[in-house]
Amino acid sequence: MPSQQDLSTILNAYGVNPSSMNFSWANIMAWLIFGIIGFCAFNYGRKERNYRALTIGIVLMVYPYFVSNTLWLYVLGTGISSLLYFWKD
Repeated sequence: MPSQQDLSTILNAYGVNPSSMNFSWANIMAWLIFGIIGFCAFNYGRKERNYRALTIGIVLMVYPYFVSNTLWLYVLGTGISSLLYFWKD
């Protein structure tokens, strides 16, 4: 089994900085929760040809890749998810 140093070297070779990634359980749960909400909104928007729901679904599935702070993951996810309810036709 490779050591931690070997794994860091391999990840750095591919341009991934392991120290900048935040893999806490709270972050993983946020990724799952808002990813599932986004996937459901995306499918609904695609079937109903509702481009607002489709766009919000894509944003919910993608934004966790760019936000690493746990608090901001939940704040932005809740705000974007609330757009599904408040921004109706």
